[in-house]
Amino acid sequence: MGSEAGHALRGPSRLHAFNRYEIKYLVERSLVDVLREELAARLDLDTHAAGGGYGVWSVYYDTPGLRFYWEKIEGLRFRRKLRLRHYGDRFAVGDDTPVYVEIKQRVNRVTQKRRVRVPYQQARQLCDQRQMIDVGDSGGGFLQEVLGLVGRLDLRPMAMTGYQREAFVGRAADVGLRVTLDHRVRGRDRDFHLGAAAENRFIIPPRLAVLEVKANDRVPYWLTDLTAKRNLAVVRVSKYCQSVEAFGRAPRSVFHVPEEPIVLAEMEY
Repeated sequence: MGSEAGHALRGPSRLHAFNRYEIKYLVERSLVDVLREELAARLDLDTHAAGGGYGVWSVYYDTPGLRFYWEKIEGLRFRRKLRLRHYGDRFAVGDDTPVYVEIKQRVNRVTQKRRVRVPYQQARQLCDQRQMIDVGDSGGGFLQEVLGLVGRLDLRPMAMTGYQREAFVGRAADVGLRVTLDHRVRGRDRDFHLGAAAENRFIIPPRLAVLEVKANDRVPYWLTDLTAKRNLAVVRVSKYCQSVEAFGRAPRSVFHVPEEPIVLAEMEY
């Protein structure tokens, strides 16, 4: 599974690209409030995260044999995922709602994410109907890559995830640092329309939140000290893999979060 040449950025474009290191932790609910206070003392709240955060909903694409899932489980040095992502109220999603078409890949220890913002109807036309869409700028090169990936590997929707996110961003010496707390991580294995009024299951026990640290260069010492003080251990957890395993599409891996009884998530949240 050799790597492929990345898309070259040529001037201003709707295409956004990120290269960074990502570290994840699982946090007990009892620690969330104090951890939030400690983060807020050093970081600024993301402008979109006021009032308790925002929803993040993603549809993940994979091959019939779950190639992307197994690339993650096997820890390949180069691996990737294709997804459609919506930020906000999923019940408000319609054909004209802006969503992101994303390829997220890992090259050694660095996470690379490239994405284009398009109306939901066009995103589905590209990824589900396998038809090229016109974005009117150099972002089209990335979308050609997506279309080629979907057709060549026979990608189709395999899992959906959703959660409530609180996000913090670095200031001063910590510019480029981003820290997120994801709560009530849910998923489903059908009804893949982002706006579907469908039930979701918790794929990570609701008593746990996912703390994710994203840094361009290195994680600041004060943050590593904070996680050590709270006895937080780095975990290899993938929300996509959690959803695949929770619904029996693949055997539970050694990286799976310990099971608890499955609980239905509230449909209105």
